[in-house]
Amino acid sequence: MEPARFGLLYERHAKVLHGYAYRRLGREAAEDVVAETFMKAFRARRTYDLSHPDARPWFFAIAIREIARHHRVEQARYRVLLRSAAERGEGCHADQVADAASAQTWRRPLIEALTRLTRRERDVLLMVAWADLTYEEVARALGVPLGTVRSRLHRARQKVRKYLPEDIAVELT
Repeated sequence: MEPARFGLLYERHAKVLHGYAYRRLGREAAEDVVAETFMKAFRARRTYDLSHPDARPWFFAIAIREIARHHRVEQARYRVLLRSAAERGEGCHADQVADAASAQTWRRPLIEALTRLTRRERDVLLMVAWADLTYEEVARALGVPLGTVRSRLHRARQKVRKYLPEDIAVELT
């Protein structure tokens, strides 16, 4: 693949990859992950299987490996988010919009639930939820069978429901 065509792939996928990495690791680490992902992809561009018309799972496969390297950063981010949610308190001001109130209610329990997942479960859950990848794309990105994606996602959803307050868990079903 020639560099100019690769540039088009960057334009098409960088924003989505950055958004995903940002949610997982924060701004600075996300920028590093995206930069490393595209540098590694560019170096390996000749190995890309052109029978797959959508390169998004390939980029996510590389990004997931980069995120795994930043796993400690991700865990620290969740701890900071938990502390900041606790410091702000669970109550919302009357003048806040309904979305903000709902987000505040969900934030701490969801962060706590995510910290209890294994890295593999969290990868699958967040690739489906935040990156909007299909099960098949997640399987391709992670290099695992489709059944493995389904079972990891099932376990992740069960765990998340288990660790969420009952009133919130009911909304997930």
